[in-house]
Amino acid sequence: MAGPWKDARGVIVTTTPTIEGKPIQDYLGIVTGEVIVGANLFRDLFANIRDIVGGRSGSYERILRDAREQAIEELQAEAATRGGNAVVGVDLDYEVIGDTGSMLMVSASGTAVKV
Repeated sequence: MAGPWKDARGVIVTTTPTIEGKPIQDYLGIVTGEVIVGANLFRDLFANIRDIVGGRSGSYERILRDAREQAIEELQAEAATRGGNAVVGVDLDYEVIGDTGSMLMVSASGTAVKV
């Protein structure tokens, strides 16, 4: 993330430990958002072919973007539930899971704060 991002609820999200010009008034605890998505067999096949010839896999990029956005939205919702209006120190993690590696988990975590 290049800078703070805000959702419709007004919850600011940033990877930095502070928000410039907005002093933290209260720390409300760690919040998380997790999304697990399955990959489609045909999409996997065509993505692998594109990867072999050096092309980008637009379908995987869209899945990653959507999963990341959903995880951040869950993070923001949890922060808002705790009375926070920002989440600082956000970390995004991506993990392939399942016996065949056919699922992707995107998790976002950070500290809910009141600024």
